[in-house]
Amino acid sequence: MLIDSHVNLSAPQFEADLSEVIDRARAAGVALMVTICDKLASAARVQAIAEAHDDIWHTVGVHPHEAKEDPQLEPERLAELAAHRKAVGIGETGLDFHYDLSPRPVQVRVFRAHIEAARRTGLPLVVHSRAADETMADILEEEQGRGGFRFLMHCYTSGPELLRRAAALGAWFSVSGIATFKNADDVRDAVIAMPEDRIMVETDCPYLAPAPHRGRRNEPAYIGLVLAKLAEIRGWSLAEAEARTERAFFNLFDRIPQP
Repeated sequence: MLIDSHVNLSAPQFEADLSEVIDRARAAGVALMVTICDKLASAARVQAIAEAHDDIWHTVGVHPHEAKEDPQLEPERLAELAAHRKAVGIGETGLDFHYDLSPRPVQVRVFRAHIEAARRTGLPLVVHSRAADETMADILEEEQGRGGFRFLMHCYTSGPELLRRAAALGAWFSVSGIATFKNADDVRDAVIAMPEDRIMVETDCPYLAPAPHRGRRNEPAYIGLVLAKLAEIRGWSLAEAEARTERAFFNLFDRIPQP
């Protein structure tokens, strides 16, 4: 089956035609989607979208861009939200030192709160990392030493050293439409280095539309293009890529029942 492991269906870009977007995804063969929470102010809407559709699940979390809105965020609050029957992950969380839209110490503190929530709930952590490779690797290693948690390096575009260190900790990795971009050889090199049993695909829609839709609004209906590029990069058949990514998805997001 086609699975989009990371969609942002609560984004304002989908306000006018969300039902049509979901219908197009289903028509394209997408059987499951995980819609992501980027801030607590959006948590109710994210939850409502998942509740309204049998094939959509959701996460709870605060994106590093939004960390400044909840600088004293506690794991208990995340765990409370994650008790919802369709919550399957903690995040999107992490570090973004490229845009620095939240102060770095606040990003780190809020990220650690998410890690603790992942430990307490047993749910996987959805990690965003940009321009923060060394700090991210150090925190992941330090926190794993305090107690295990599972995590997904979403839309991986970081360097080989973070990939190596995260993979050694058991990380899963997701591939996005960036892998189809003409000048993204470094991302394709990273895809080759990912553990073959811990790779999944995502659109990160409405962002990062794959070729030939680059520059337009992305949709979950385009996930097949990402899967096809993954298969090409890894030298897998399309059927093998689909089976491998499906297995990786359910191994990580194990609160979701397999059809």
